[in-house]
Amino acid sequence: MLFAATIFASAFLLFELQPLIGRIILPWFGGSAAVWTACMLFFQTLLVGGYLYSYAVARLSGRRQALVQIVMLAAAVATLPILPSPGWKPTTPGDPTGRILLLLGATVGLPYFMLASTSPLVQSWFARRNPGASPYRLFALSNFGSLLALVSYPVIVEPLLPVRWQSSLWSAAFAAFAVLMAVLAWRSRDLPPPLRAADADPGERPPQRSDYALWILLPACASVLLLAYTTHLTQNIAPIPFLWVLPLVLYLLSFIVSFDHPRWYRRSVFFPLLGLSFAGVCATLVQGNVHQALWILISLYAGTLFIACMVCHGELARMKPHPRHLTAYYVMIAAGGALGGLFVSLVAPAVFTELYELPIGMVATVLVAAQAVAHERLVRPQSAPRYVTVAAGIFAGVMAVALWKIYAVRAEDVIASSRNFYAALHVEEDGEGEDRARILTHGTITHGKQFLAADRRDWPTSYYGEDSGVGEAIAARRAAAGGPIRIGMIGLGAGTLVSYGRPGDVVHIYEINPLVRRIAGEYFTYLRDARSGVEFSMGDARLSLEREAPQMFDVLAVDAFSSDAIPVHLLTLEAFRIYFRHLKPDGILAVHISNRYLDLEPVVAEAAKALRKEAREVQNESDESRGTYGSTWILVAGSAQAFSGPALAEATPPEEGGRKVRLWTDDYTDLISILK
Repeated sequence: MLFAATIFASAFLLFELQPLIGRIILPWFGGSAAVWTACMLFFQTLLVGGYLYSYAVARLSGRRQALVQIVMLAAAVATLPILPSPGWKPTTPGDPTGRILLLLGATVGLPYFMLASTSPLVQSWFARRNPGASPYRLFALSNFGSLLALVSYPVIVEPLLPVRWQSSLWSAAFAAFAVLMAVLAWRSRDLPPPLRAADADPGERPPQRSDYALWILLPACASVLLLAYTTHLTQNIAPIPFLWVLPLVLYLLSFIVSFDHPRWYRRSVFFPLLGLSFAGVCATLVQGNVHQALWILISLYAGTLFIACMVCHGELARMKPHPRHLTAYYVMIAAGGALGGLFVSLVAPAVFTELYELPIGMVATVLVAAQAVAHERLVRPQSAPRYVTVAAGIFAGVMAVALWKIYAVRAEDVIASSRNFYAALHVEEDGEGEDRARILTHGTITHGKQFLAADRRDWPTSYYGEDSGVGEAIAARRAAAGGPIRIGMIGLGAGTLVSYGRPGDVVHIYEINPLVRRIAGEYFTYLRDARSGVEFSMGDARLSLEREAPQMFDVLAVDAFSSDAIPVHLLTLEAFRIYFRHLKPDGILAVHISNRYLDLEPVVAEAAKALRKEAREVQNESDESRGTYGSTWILVAGSAQAFSGPALAEATPPEEGGRKVRLWTDDYTDLISILK
């Protein structure tokens, strides 16, 4: 029970720490989903370090193991609590990956390192105390603890506890774990030394280079598919908050099932399922996501990921070595996961302009699985028919050609694709004659649209039409000011809002992604045709506003909440205080809350109420002839006087008696409570 409790506690704390520290630092780096990907890279890399540490410590004498472990645990406890200093906030725009990795290393590095090393080290102690008993079910228990933590954080921990409480409670729990682990280490000091290779049974087959290669490649494929399917689901199918949780749950579940007992993984079942599911994914890519029911797509992609991970982890479990090689085995597994994360997080954004990780991962998984079968045939010739590897190789080749053609066809309407840390952006052209327009997209999210006809290209389109909330707010302030006005906009997109500028006006743009600014200037003409002055503050908008002197905006438009990873730090009470510091006394804050999956109205209404401001809601319908989409904006001002003009005569207060939410602050947010 002590072995099981220690392993379970370490895994639970490990996966509670990941979303907790991500929740703390996400606002500092723009709230982008890419920040979480960078965090995952850190966690996967440090996991390799923890496994290497356990591999080295397990080779020491029992007393030395205990002493080293107790000293390291004490050092980790000394770094608590896990609350990063605000000094880590970025001061310059650009790719923040390096800064994120340094921040995580300085803040949670040692506690995470000790948690990461626990499972293989404790399993090695268990194997030495219980000769003949398999320690690998403890690995399944470890993954169950991880799964429980992953599910509990967004459902229980985040909605109920402020961030500082979360940090304090986690730190206290880690200290308790350190005591538990220290007791186990001390009780294990008299264990017999680990068996050497010379002590192996005569019939035992030691791991070969091919074994080590597959121990790395199989988890690498699963890791690539995990991140690739998560990105595809949240960007190209549906930007649903928490949809990223489902792939990770299935990934961990495949580990649990595969390592619990050999009976759960059967090639005769999962190999055909893998071929059918990959073929189904290819079919949906050909037809396009817009032609499929959302629940069908999510079910297909989630099911395919689970089947693929079952193949990777099932083959990995079939290759389990004798417990004397356990720590080396786990080092290779962690290294494979880290290599997959490294490929998706750093290599792919630097090399590809499209999300090619998905087709690469699919083809690689089939080839590596075929190699695993071929490798086993060398050891046990009757383990699988020869045609299995041949059929898998042929299927991989056919799928590679099919995917190459699919992605080539999809790129025909795309005139430009670019990618960096923050996004994979596409510029497409659509329509005929005067209706032909250029559109900027990120997955399924439209970030801007512009007609190409000379007499239409200055029209405000998409969510920013003249009858939209921000259009009416600008009209109202222009009428009240009787002269030039200052407009602030958080989120550049294609630059559509710049079309509202007049001579003497100033439009100040806050944009975190340098790539967006380049594309807006190169493929759209709103910035080049601007009649007003245009100013830029590059970097996270809130950090920029915190540092700047009051800008005295007539209208400040906040438009950053249409995707799955909404930057919640732009919706807290503290953020609204910053906004109103930069608005004129009679200025208007315009918050774009159009979102298919989140009800942001009560969040904005609560912030307005807390600051004793007046709020009005403006909705408009789509108008294809004008190129505008239906949208919902909440306008917030210091008094009702700001809405008294004709431009906002039909604006209404937010609905009373609707969804009730707790006021969001930097210390508390709850996305679960506003899911539609």
